[in-house]
Amino acid sequence: ISYTSGSTGFSKGVMLTGNNLAGNIVFGINTRLFENPGDTVLSFLPLAHAYGCAFDFLTAFNCGGHIYFLDQAPIPKVLIEIFAKIHPVIVITVPLILEKIYKTKILPIISKPSMKVLLNIPGVNKIIYKKIRNQLYETFGGNFKQVIIGGAALSREVEDFFYKIDFPFTVGYGMTECAPLISYAEYPNFQPHTAGKILPGMEAKIDSPDPENIVGEILVKGEHLMMGYYKEPKITEETIDKNGWMHTGDMGTLSKDGTLSLKGRCKSMLLGPSGQNIYPEEIEAKLNNLPLVGESLVLERDGKLVAL
Repeated sequence: ISYTSGSTGFSKGVMLTGNNLAGNIVFGINTRLFENPGDTVLSFLPLAHAYGCAFDFLTAFNCGGHIYFLDQAPIPKVLIEIFAKIHPVIVITVPLILEKIYKTKILPIISKPSMKVLLNIPGVNKIIYKKIRNQLYETFGGNFKQVIIGGAALSREVEDFFYKIDFPFTVGYGMTECAPLISYAEYPNFQPHTAGKILPGMEAKIDSPDPENIVGEILVKGEHLMMGYYKEPKITEETIDKNGWMHTGDMGTLSKDGTLSLKGRCKSMLLGPSGQNIYPEEIEAKLNNLPLVGESLVLERDGKLVAL
């Protein structure tokens, strides 16, 4: 039983089965996240969370991986020092880590007036981007196949930059209720601004008249789906309908080849004065990259958008 508050504001016990976790682990083994016994990984995500538990720990353990557990706060400075010592073969992380590295290490360099000029010169910009990419590669230990990002949405500005310099990363989508993975595409098959492809054993559909082009709520079911919420039959019924589809509360589109693109949360979406859908998460991601902003919250007040 893994407790999650999700977006409802109070804790719910998610009842996960051994089969739910096994589905995630088998996927991790089949995609060869860890190819050889002794492959190293640094476990710094909370093991009480499905994401860290399933991939940092259980998948690595099943593959004979060498797992290092972090015994201090996972701030970038600490992580960079340990990556340099253990040279992990894969880095499993949340967006915050990459966004902090981008904001504190990369943005100050590429924002300089002289650097902006150089980055607009064809050929020269490629050399600069390659140098940044190589330095980033060494930052993460210099031995990894890809950085896997999950647990929250990655800032589009950061994602676009990492994609531009051909940094080996990918973004997956999941939730505690699916133990946790729903969609994923390994590097270099990952397409920017998507969350990968729906996993084997899982199904997804969009509650929309045109799932490819019109945003709607993401519904999922399959091997990874929980039994329900512990001692909360009413909430379970509200979340999983009579046909077995779980209403995730996330908005997105789904292409014909099963590639999922996320937009935001149903409950946080704002309706603009001319009827347009506004996803505050996209604006918050921009604000969070400003030098003096740690966190932000965009909401509607008296018909206008306000940022706190």
